[in-house]
Amino acid sequence: MLEILRSNDLVLISAVDALLTSAGITLLVADTFASAIEGSIGAIPRRILVASADAERARILLHEAGFDAELRPQ
Repeated sequence: MLEILRSNDLVLISAVDALLTSAGITLLVADTFASAIEGSIGAIPRRILVASADAERARILLHEAGFDAELRPQ
């Protein structure tokens, strides 16, 4: 799996999840439960991971949706 996005913005994470899921791309939101360890202060960003085979398509979809600034470098 490849990380394509990292953010503390829960609204952004939800929007990306909905966009990729609706396009048939399976994703994993990593570090979702890290807040239990850190005390819910939002210091640990959540990571969006997709299968290597879906990474390029996911990047294109996120680019088209205007999330360029959020994408991780390849």
